[in-house]
Amino acid sequence: MGKVKVNRKPGRLSSKNQITLPVDALKATGIEPGDDLRVEVAGPGELRVVRMDDPVVRFAGSLTGTYGKGYLKGLRDEWE
Repeated sequence: MGKVKVNRKPGRLSSKNQITLPVDALKATGIEPGDDLRVEVAGPGELRVVRMDDPVVRFAGSLTGTYGKGYLKGLRDEWE
């Protein structure tokens, strides 16, 4: 893990357990609005926020060209 920058601007926890995070901290991590996040307990009084990886996005299009033209149609024809 690289060097950790200490952020002096505080976040805030609301009465509804919602957290406001400093913009510069989010920019430094690359986390953007709409990202799915996982919260892990890192120790007493310490949480780790991790952007969740979407396997569909990661693997979409990775099998392009694996099957020849008409392969899927042939499989569908076998069902009839």
